[in-house]
Amino acid sequence: MIKVVSFTICPFVQRVTAALEARSLPYDIEYISLSNPPEWFLAVSPNAQVPLLITDNDTVLFESDAIVEYLDDAYGPIVEGITPEQRAIDRAWSYQASKHYLVQCGAMRSPTAEALTSRTEDLQQAFSRAEKQLGKGRYFNGDTLGNVDIAWLPLLHRAKIVEQHAGYDFVRAYPKVKAWQTAMLATGLAERSVSYDFNEAFAAFYLSEKTYLGRGENCAKPVGIGNGGTASSCCD
Repeated sequence: MIKVVSFTICPFVQRVTAALEARSLPYDIEYISLSNPPEWFLAVSPNAQVPLLITDNDTVLFESDAIVEYLDDAYGPIVEGITPEQRAIDRAWSYQASKHYLVQCGAMRSPTAEALTSRTEDLQQAFSRAEKQLGKGRYFNGDTLGNVDIAWLPLLHRAKIVEQHAGYDFVRAYPKVKAWQTAMLATGLAERSVSYDFNEAFAAFYLSEKTYLGRGENCAKPVGIGNGGTASSCCD
């Protein structure tokens, strides 16, 4: 059986487990501490990072982009019959998501309002680009769930948790992205692709007294770039 090696709140891992869940593929998962990783993990992980996916024949794969492509090749794409051009476009939009995972993580760890404003700028630009691309369907490419949706799920999922816990909405300025977020969370993939204690671990790290969001000093309006391209204050 496929095995995934994970760190509980890692968005890159969630992208992989969501791709497995979307295919209903069985897998085992083992959680490790990245601050004190086991020796066996360091021996098999070329970059000492998660996720790792260990295939049925014990081949170790790393980097979420490569793992998702492997799942397409080994088990078939989530969406059948798309052209090579569309696959390339989907990979590009998926990369637009994954390259912002750590950007969002840094923003959520902001100790002050000023840091949150600064660290959110690139992420808001990403959501703005997605807003312009989204159409009338539930998902990125219409009404069929695909790899782009899976790639953006960690961003949308974490944004919703922050909104629920802290009243701060990363996607408030983007109605199409907001509807997309609602549709993605309605699939149940977010809950199925994380551990049972994910919300608790997430809140302890990102919504603690060490963070601006965790202290509850924010308001309901996010720092963001609206449709007019003007940055708005968190508390105006």
